Amino acid sequence: MAAPLMSLVWTDHVTGRQGFLVVDRLVRGVASGGLRMRPGCTLEEVTGLARGMTMKEALHYDPAGRYVPLGGAKGGIDCDPQDPGAYALLVRYLRAMRPHVENFWTTGEDLGLTQDLVDRAAAEAGLVSSIQAVYPLLDDEAAARRRLADAFAIEVDGIGLDELVGGCGVAESALAALDRAGVPYPGTRVAVQGLGTMGGATARFLTRAGLSVVAVADVKGTIANPSGLDVEALLRARDAYGTVDRSVLRPGDLELPGDAWLSADAEVLVPAAVSYAVDTGNEHLVTARWIVEAANMPVLPEAEERLAARGVTVLPDVVVNSGTNAWWWWTLFGDIGADADEAFAHTRRSMRALVELMLDRAESDGTTPRAAAHALVADRLPVIAQRFGWYR
Repeated sequence: MAAPLMSLVWTDHVTGRQGFLVVDRLVRGVASGGLRMRPGCTLEEVTGLARGMTMKEALHYDPAGRYVPLGGAKGGIDCDPQDPGAYALLVRYLRAMRPHVENFWTTGEDLGLTQDLVDRAAAEAGLVSSIQAVYPLLDDEAAARRRLADAFAIEVDGIGLDELVGGCGVAESALAALDRAGVPYPGTRVAVQGLGTMGGATARFLTRAGLSVVAVADVKGTIANPSGLDVEALLRARDAYGTVDRSVLRPGDLELPGDAWLSADAEVLVPAAVSYAVDTGNEHLVTARWIVEAANMPVLPEAEERLAARGVTVLPDVVVNSGTNAWWWWTLFGDIGADADEAFAHTRRSMRALVELMLDRAESDGTTPRAAAHALVADRLPVIAQRFGWYR
């Protein structure tokens, strides 16, 4: 694949901090990709994430669906989201990026930012919406925006539908791999890094499917219990950044170092927090059979090679965590309505089919699931480009 269409580096005139925007591809003149905020965010990181968004969009192409894939893009800001000046910085960034958001970049929450915060900052920056660039592609803009707003207003057992669909997709990816291997859900143990938007929802869905979450990591360390954690209690006790109030821990719950989740006695690891969490310096700690990438780019390529050599299967982020982005567009374009049951059913069907297709391709090609996902993208991109056109 060619170099990105556009890369921007922005320097904040107040703090000197930098922000980035990378547009990998435009399809029908629009690209989709969230905005993250974290200390140490780099242009290289955002470039990789933008390429990943192109892949996620292409993988969900369904010729029979109303949702037609967009191009891939990503934004990033080098700042701690808990910094007192973070919100004002976010507003200034969006104000600077306003022409791009208005015309071709649709964005939303990512690591360090919630959708509510992005929406509030976008309004303060003078934007109609963080996804307004897609509005000209809609058949009935008013109905589509109302449908998406209604969907965002839905809560299921105290958690917003917009937060749950991504975790539903991650969980279904893991369950599809277990089913393929003939591994029963009861007795299967899971360790999750991060109990924020994606990690928390994934932990809920896996627990409700019958698996046991035995370790959860946040910024304060790892909480573990070999008999299984009370996931719902931990979800109720977390703050906006996914940090758990330790006062809710039960007598059998252990407080361990932050990286203890990696070596947890579990069959499934779910890195759901930061990028580059598993590298060549710590991959030897992994004893799990599967790593399910809920975060973006959590396993470095060299580490993945070593893991594959000793029989650990990595289910890649471009497939596993693509459900959130797809749900936005399924809802906005009208493939599904503003209904939780419909959203979960559609997400499960789509993610399971995609994971099965990827694993079939990996088996037939004798390669890794990530390489198989790339091969599927390579097959689909020319079809999308021929039908809808793109700009490199």
